Amino acid sequence: MLIVSAPSGSGKSTIVQWLMQEHPELKLYFSISCTSRAPRGTEQHGVEYFFLTPEEFKEKIQHDEFLEYEEVYENRFYGTLKQQVENQRMAGQNVVFDVDVKGGVNIKKYYGDEALSLFIQPPSVEELRRRLEGRGTDTPEAIEQRLAKAEYELTFASQFDRIIVNDDLEQAKQETLQVVQNFLK
Repeated sequence: MLIVSAPSGSGKSTIVQWLMQEHPELKLYFSISCTSRAPRGTEQHGVEYFFLTPEEFKEKIQHDEFLEYEEVYENRFYGTLKQQVENQRMAGQNVVFDVDVKGGVNIKKYYGDEALSLFIQPPSVEELRRRLEGRGTDTPEAIEQRLAKAEYELTFASQFDRIIVNDDLEQAKQETLQVVQNFLK
């Protein structure tokens, strides 16, 4: 299992997508999470997410069925079911968790040495600001919120098995590939 966490704008999704597309021999597949929000666009139950009602989600929490979960807004939950991960592992998949830092730490605690946890780190908060501003997708207020969250998330880096500093994307991709290949051996 591969756990990947990072502050927004660190390049985590770019690196993970590259690994999955360019290196099918690694047999990497995203864990399929649950959410209590409604499907968006063409999203399908059991493909992008398992869509549950808030009540169904809370019931699964009470029965300790989640590896990790978070209530992002009132009655808006996201989480990873233990059974889903086991189903994917039994199918021969190496499960990838693209999760926030708290979720990453919790999954690592649960699986221990069976999971590799990677923290993708920006070279600096200033560079992160530049990247977020360069995207042109967020308001200045949203960028400030993301940066404040990033500073908090950076305090979790030492709890991960490896820190990959993404100051050069190609180098970060190659370093991540090497670490993942070594782990899977």
